[in-house]
Amino acid sequence: MKFPTLRTPRQLLLILASLTLGAPVLTQADELTMPQAESASQLEPASRISIDHPRRGMSMQKVESLFGAPVKRLPAVGQPPISRWEYQGFVVYFEHDRVLHSVIKG
Repeated sequence: MKFPTLRTPRQLLLILASLTLGAPVLTQADELTMPQAESASQLEPASRISIDHPRRGMSMQKVESLFGAPVKRLPAVGQPPISRWEYQGFVVYFEHDRVLHSVIKG
């Protein structure tokens, strides 16, 4: 494909003008509006939320001393070994003997 060569400044000016006029069309986008969220000052701090559950890094021994024996203990699977303890209101996932994550039951 052969492109025409520009011979005059006027041709260059016309090309630049057409590109400039087309630019706003190329930069248009949809606008997403979100409902007004509560301000951070109105939210209750996480430390005051009443749901109590094990935190990341706790040992199995610490979890059991604070929350008692679990309703169900599931054996470790995979590598690294991931085990699961089920309590009445939450489930705790351990990697080796440390809390990896805890999930509040809904």
